[in-house]
Amino acid sequence: MTTFTVWKFDDPYGADHASDVIQRAAAEDLVTVHSHAVVRWPVGASRPSTDESHDNWRGAGWGALWGLVVGALFFVPVVGGIVGAGLGAISRATRGTGITREQLEKIRTSLTEGSSALFLVTEHGDLDRLGERFHGARFKLVDTNLTADEREVLLETFGSAQ
Repeated sequence: MTTFTVWKFDDPYGADHASDVIQRAAAEDLVTVHSHAVVRWPVGASRPSTDESHDNWRGAGWGALWGLVVGALFFVPVVGGIVGAGLGAISRATRGTGITREQLEKIRTSLTEGSSALFLVTEHGDLDRLGERFHGARFKLVDTNLTADEREVLLETFGSAQ
């Protein structure tokens, strides 16, 4: 199953480190990464910056989606009703991905100055071995398209994810 997850780090470069760990794990066939994006918001910056990657042929479509989602969530001016209208447009664009308007709002409000986020689309992960790679890391699962039971297994495996 293809899994969408967003992980928040209370450090503007925590997602960069996690991305490196995930890429090494992918090179060792512990997980298939279709696409990922890193959003970092350093203290004092007026808005976050982003890097995205298309890790295989299936990632190209997700990469276009990352540009739309991240751009609309963080780079469009936030003025009253514009936020709601913008999220509505994004949620229509993400309809086939399993990402809901509520998830988009949660992602937008979770990432703040001084933090970072790792957006991942993965498949076939060896959760036990991946969990070992992140032992002791401080991060929070912001959102996912997993079922409640699958989410619980993910949170148990990654221990420090809150």
